[in-house]
Amino acid sequence: MREIKYIVVHCTATPPDAKIENIQRYWKQHLGWKNPGYHYIIQRSGEIVSITAEENIANGVGGHNRYSIHISYIGGVDKNGKPLDNRTDAQIYAMFSKLVELSGKYPDATIVGHRDFSPDKDGSGKIEYYEWIKACPCFDVKEWLENYTPGKAA
Repeated sequence: MREIKYIVVHCTATPPDAKIENIQRYWKQHLGWKNPGYHYIIQRSGEIVSITAEENIANGVGGHNRYSIHISYIGGVDKNGKPLDNRTDAQIYAMFSKLVELSGKYPDATIVGHRDFSPDKDGSGKIEYYEWIKACPCFDVKEWLENYTPGKAA
């Protein structure tokens, strides 16, 4: 089994009505990836679809995939392609539940958002919005986890 240091939260950066098979086709045909981008994708209904086994490497964050598990929700952009946290309540609950499960399985792993791998260009000790390489997952994962209460609307 791989050593897991990070559980990384993503958005697909697609419209909310995107289909998993289209996302997978994009990875293969346009990006030329042999491995998928995530281990899990959460559909709008909250259904979690396993894309590849956790023992396999997924292409979620360049330079960090060997020791990461990647989970994504379908969505993350508005109709104009601008970053937007447009998770449904079902996606939010499913994501929280899966992160609880994964953190139990990998207790030493840190849960982060994709954008948290951006460099701290100004040396402030915090990665700020203007330093993000990507906006993904379009919300602050740490803040959300600290404030989310399962069963209540996000």
